[in-house]
Amino acid sequence: MNEQWQEVGDRVYVRRHQSYDLNTGLIVGDGHCLVLDTRSSHREARDLVEAVRTITAYPWTVVNSHSHFDHYFGNAIFLPAEIWGHARCVEEIEADGESQRAALIERRPERREELEEVTIVPPDHTFTVAASLDIGGRIVHLRHFGLGHSSNDVVAHVPDAGVVFAGDLVEEGAPPAFGDSYPLDWPGTLAAMLGGMPEPVIVPGHGAVVDRSYVLAQHDELALVADLAKRAHVEGLRDVIRSFPYPEDVSRLAISRAFMQLDA
Repeated sequence: MNEQWQEVGDRVYVRRHQSYDLNTGLIVGDGHCLVLDTRSSHREARDLVEAVRTITAYPWTVVNSHSHFDHYFGNAIFLPAEIWGHARCVEEIEADGESQRAALIERRPERREELEEVTIVPPDHTFTVAASLDIGGRIVHLRHFGLGHSSNDVVAHVPDAGVVFAGDLVEEGAPPAFGDSYPLDWPGTLAAMLGGMPEPVIVPGHGAVVDRSYVLAQHDELALVADLAKRAHVEGLRDVIRSFPYPEDVSRLAISRAFMQLDA
């Protein structure tokens, strides 16, 4: 994978990384810029800083799309800076950041030293529904449309460039990740995003840049998952699980999360 910036709108860039197939974003205004997500370690963040500096020397504001380690473990390297996120993003990082680190070290022991270097820094600027940032004369709208991939997904809208950064509400190249998701809400949240942001270019949290038709198709898959999970809650799994649009391990995780919602 060629980890070079792709300009997807006027001075709006995406960098797709081999690590986790993660997308980071860069929006450049006059005298200021915005960096979307900071990768999964200080080492990866320093690489991202060097890449940003190939485009602009301007000071930055940072946005974290949500509270999963691969999107915010690099925050400390971008200080001093305003770091924006949803209010629940801060709560979950403060509650779960160290457990995310420990679980990752257990899964990836070869990264222990790299991960132990990380200083966990949550956002210091928060909102609950909407915020608008002036990035060097360009307005970037931050919106939380509801529960979905996580409790705190942030969508960044760059209206003068026709670009939406959807975070992990949209996934390309792999099935959506349901680990701490809200499958019953996710389709409605994605529909609200599509209805509120009619832009042609949509950047997923991972994978290739997509268009609205791709996101509409993913919405339909997620709606099917929600409907099938409700059926399975009543009828049992055996006859229903074969109808899910994703591999069985992914489907079972989605079902378990949906059942958690239904049982609550």
